[in-house]
Formats: sequence, structure tokens, C-alpha cells
Amino acid sequence: MSAVCGNIIPSAPPSYNEAVGINMNYPQPYPVSGQNPDGKGMNRPPHMGQPPPANNPITVQTVYVQQPVVFYDRPVQMCCPSCNQVIVTRLSYNSGALTWLSCGGLCVVGCIAGCCLIPFCIDALKDVDHTCPKCNTLLGSYKRL
Repeated sequence: MSAVCGNIIPSAPPSYNEAVGINMNYPQPYPVSGQNPDGKGMNRPPHMGQPPPANNPITVQTVYVQQPVVFYDRPVQMCCPSCNQVIVTRLSYNSGALTWLSCGGLCVVGCIAGCCLIPFCIDALKDVDHTCPKCNTLLGSYKRL
């Protein structure tokens, strides 16, 4: 069933050139690329509502983020947060929970005559404190237990 009206139905959609083609009868708000009506450069006016670009100098600040340092029973090379120097930490050993448990364990086994004090002479059973050799700041500790 065909509709009777004054409009003719096109058989195919328009081609790209026809759809995007420039109608010379319709005035264009800006010169189209390739056209230069006044013979000057192709400077388009700025869009309305946008502020002109500012020529303010940009200040850049570099921030160094140090990864968290994990302290063990060995010296660590790091940047001291107190004096900002690259250092290797100084170690100091303190009696901790493992030292006292070892002493108590030796007492239970029967080493009462003074052998139970041997863990206090062994650094491998003590806790470790890391300090800066330049400013003597305590940087961290390693607890055995």
C-alpha cells in the first residue's frame, strides 16, 4: 500500500559528500578549511564562554617518597628521616622476650648453676635497635618474638 502525498521517498540515503557537503547558498559562521575569504591567516575566534588561556608560570615541587623500611638483625642502608643523610644503621642489642624465655627454658631443664644466663650473652637471641650513626636517632627496632 503506497501513501499518497507530495513527498517523494528517496530510494537510498544520501552519500557522505552530499550529507557533509557545504551548501554555498548558506552562510558559514567560520571559514571552512581551504577557504580564506579575507586572504589573512586562519585564526579562528575563541569560543564564547571560555576564558583566555593564562600564561601563569607553573611551579613544580618534587616530593620523594621513601618506601617503608623493614628492619631485621642486619644493618640497613637508608635515608635518615631526622638528618636527611644516607646512612647505614648502627645496631644495638637489648634483652627481649626471646632472651628471657630462653633463660626460663634453661632453668626448667635444670641449668640452674648459671648456665641459664647464657642467652643474655648471645646477640642472636636479643632484640635489635637501629639508630642513625650521625644524629643518634632511633629509627626502628626488630623484635625477635
